[in-house]
Amino acid sequence: MESGTDPRRKSGRPLSFDRDDVLEKAMLMFWRHGYETTPISDLTRAMGITAPSLYAAFGDKKHLFLEAVRRYAGDPDVMDTAIDAAPTAFEAARSILSGAAATFTGADTPPGCLLASATASGSAASADVQAEVARYRRRLRDGLKARIERDIADGLIDARADASALADLAVAVMQGLSVMARDGAGREALQSVVDASMRAWPAAPGD
Repeated sequence: MESGTDPRRKSGRPLSFDRDDVLEKAMLMFWRHGYETTPISDLTRAMGITAPSLYAAFGDKKHLFLEAVRRYAGDPDVMDTAIDAAPTAFEAARSILSGAAATFTGADTPPGCLLASATASGSAASADVQAEVARYRRRLRDGLKARIERDIADGLIDARADASALADLAVAVMQGLSVMARDGAGREALQSVVDASMRAWPAAPGD
């Protein structure tokens, strides 16, 4: 996504604001209003900085958004490790979906998922941003698929199970939870959907 030259600050005076604090505020703005529909003027007002300071610190709106996405989604390597370390693929998927239900209905954050909400317009102008967001979802999906395949090989899931379909199901449920939260559904309703989706998980042979 980024060229060899960092578009953010290269040199000069130190920043006169807390980078983590203003990034958090930008993340919440994108989460609430979307990527394309949040103008720089609204971002700088929410962040409490000037436009030149935003460009000096983050490069441009796109790079600010991508940094906000990384703050929201966390380190993908940590996600991969958590999936791999879970007792089973079932537990990994349930933990991810229950965590999503909690995140999407947080008391101090906008409803739904930033990754889904911020790029909902899907216009050509934000194609590279959408591609970056899609990469996060694919990494989650691929990590779950690999873990499901491992459980199938270990006899923890019926060998006839479709690992790709199960991983896609988890991602699809997560997307649906975001829509439900944006529509006003509460955490209990979202968790009920998580529980129902996990009942579709194939059992181990002989269960």
